[in-house]
Amino acid sequence: MKQYLEALQYVLNNGVDRPDRTGVGRRAIFGVPMRFNLAEGFPAVTTKKLAFNAVKAELLWFLMGSSDNKKLQEMGCHIWDANAEAPYWKPKAEFEGDLGRVYGVQWRSWKSPYTDQPIDQLKKAIENIKNNPYDTRSLVSAWNPAELEMMALPPCHLLYHFFVANNKLSLLMYQRSCDMFLGVPFNIASYSLLLSMVAQVVGLGVGEFVHILGDAHIYLNHFEQVKEQLSRVPLAPPKLWLNPEIKDIDKFAMDDIKLIDYQSHPPIKAEMAV
Repeated sequence: MKQYLEALQYVLNNGVDRPDRTGVGRRAIFGVPMRFNLAEGFPAVTTKKLAFNAVKAELLWFLMGSSDNKKLQEMGCHIWDANAEAPYWKPKAEFEGDLGRVYGVQWRSWKSPYTDQPIDQLKKAIENIKNNPYDTRSLVSAWNPAELEMMALPPCHLLYHFFVANNKLSLLMYQRSCDMFLGVPFNIASYSLLLSMVAQVVGLGVGEFVHILGDAHIYLNHFEQVKEQLSRVPLAPPKLWLNPEIKDIDKFAMDDIKLIDYQSHPPIKAEMAV
């Protein structure tokens, strides 16, 4: 995870302090790339504890195409609670726990203005990888301009794109808004997991996760936590285990996904800006 730590240090040293919608303020750099070769181990942050169960739960919830925070809570994950209860969103919610047309809804049931049939973007991408692996159109978008006001939070990680070479599957993800301390380690793990799951489903090895950060920022009230993290020595990366019997992206469950030999420094707590 030295790529992440180097990016974190770069933003801290070279970013520009700017106001933001949360009122907290942030130090930001525009445009930071990172590459992770999954053959070298699973890119789980070790300089603080990664909440991997929450990573698994949220990704499986995305794959369900759900907008219901209660379903996520049933899986033991509460990372969307603040967004579900946010004053700007609550009046728009159609039911208790509704988050609107967020990530998973866009991935699995994008609405077309031309047909009543929803578009399952992820299913189409997987079929395309299987049948036409070198095509450049195996991608999924969560950024739906027509429905941004129908979401508790417009997508931060908004586009991912698959690439096949040498019998390995790689994935590039573009993230427009990047909370370097709290969010980005979570996002790295989530999309590396998604890449690994799709690779197993399509019968390919895992290649690289390429992470393109747009507005890469550290909140002004996270500086002490960032400095604490940067003072720690990274540990060896863990390995990812997926149940080899699973060949359908919709069949994975929590127990089918495990980190092997994961060790980390203690957690570092910080308040999430909403």
